[in-house]
Amino acid sequence: MRSLRSPRACLFAKEWRELMSSRAWWVMLGVMGPLVGMSFISAVTAYGELSGVNGTAAGVGEAFSPLIGIWAPTFSACELAAAFLLPFVGIRLVSGDLQSGASKIEMQHPLSSRSRLLIKAAVLMCGWMLATLAPLIGVVLWMSYGGTVYTPELSTVLAGHVLNAGLTIALAAAAAALTEHPATAAIVTLTVTVGTWLINFAAAVNGGWWERAARLTPTAMVAEFQRGLVRADLVMVALALIVCGLAVAWTWLRLGLSATKRAQLSVAAAIATVIVVFAATRVTASWDASESRRNSFTKSEEAALAAITGDLHIEAHFAPEDPRRSDLEHNAFRKLRRAVPGVRIEYVSATSVGLFEQTSEHYGEIQYELSGKRDVSRITTADGVLTSVLTLAGIGPPPELDAEMFRGHPLAARPRGAAVIYYGVWPLAVAALAIMVQRRK
Repeated sequence: MRSLRSPRACLFAKEWRELMSSRAWWVMLGVMGPLVGMSFISAVTAYGELSGVNGTAAGVGEAFSPLIGIWAPTFSACELAAAFLLPFVGIRLVSGDLQSGASKIEMQHPLSSRSRLLIKAAVLMCGWMLATLAPLIGVVLWMSYGGTVYTPELSTVLAGHVLNAGLTIALAAAAAALTEHPATAAIVTLTVTVGTWLINFAAAVNGGWWERAARLTPTAMVAEFQRGLVRADLVMVALALIVCGLAVAWTWLRLGLSATKRAQLSVAAAIATVIVVFAATRVTASWDASESRRNSFTKSEEAALAAITGDLHIEAHFAPEDPRRSDLEHNAFRKLRRAVPGVRIEYVSATSVGLFEQTSEHYGEIQYELSGKRDVSRITTADGVLTSVLTLAGIGPPPELDAEMFRGHPLAARPRGAAVIYYGVWPLAVAALAIMVQRRK
């Protein structure tokens, strides 16, 4: 008798059963609770203490935003799970059919290899979304404490971790398809992950091209989303890498192709991805979803900067490991690039540390040039950079409006009930569900 369900629905159900029978997935789901709980409890405790719990100085919390104080550390557990736990789940689901020979039976069905791979990826993403229930419980707890939730910035943080999970799934699928054993695929996946961390380390030491490459790593992408900033270039790069990983996996899962043909198609996919990534680096569009507008100047300041005509060039004489350079980049230049997309910012240094450059005449200077006019300053704050640029352009400082000031959301709260939920209820519930599913199987 012919089944009333479509082949795709049948395959999705089959892959879902495979996921439910995977011990790696249940381990990841069980570990997510304590991981998120540790981050959430620490974040709420620190937030509450700085907001006045136990007699701490009042008023400190007025500058606090839940985005940085709560959501970023809480969802950081998802980054760890995506790097160290999710790859094993993905490899188990993709390579399981290759090891058991089920892939040869599936090839007798009318579904293409592409459809089968996309269904596997969809099942893995559904499994990941179930795992993200752990940090979402933290959102509910925060609201129960009286905390505020700004939906755009919270959605941005969640979207960043979904993209990061997509990258991990694509990498795991490609590694599982390229290698003959799940253990080898796991080593390849972790090698790529560690390699991106080495790029970040080299960028912190050497700067230059390493710094440009580090801006496109998954760690940097997640960090931008956790600041409430959606950058079009990072989204394009992430999507291109996801498509490339799935394309490579699809190519090597097609058993009828020769190894030479598979290698040629994989190289073509890699070249196309490089072209897309290079084109994406030219895109400057971005959206600040944070309630505090921490990635932007105020609207009146942006209006003043928009009136600048001519090419703005800035040279900052700071070494890569100089902490002033990090403050300058994250607090001032980040905002300036969004307000003046055509600005050219260059860092100049003779060493990576800058310790022995302190006696240099120009070290520590920020040199501004606009339409033949030049100015030099040593102020690294966002207000100092803004003042220097507007003065060079002959524009007066915009008025400070109280309506544009972010007062923050201080909350002297304690993480009531969080330890019971994350360290007790969550692991027990996951264990009970796992036992129930295994018995039904």
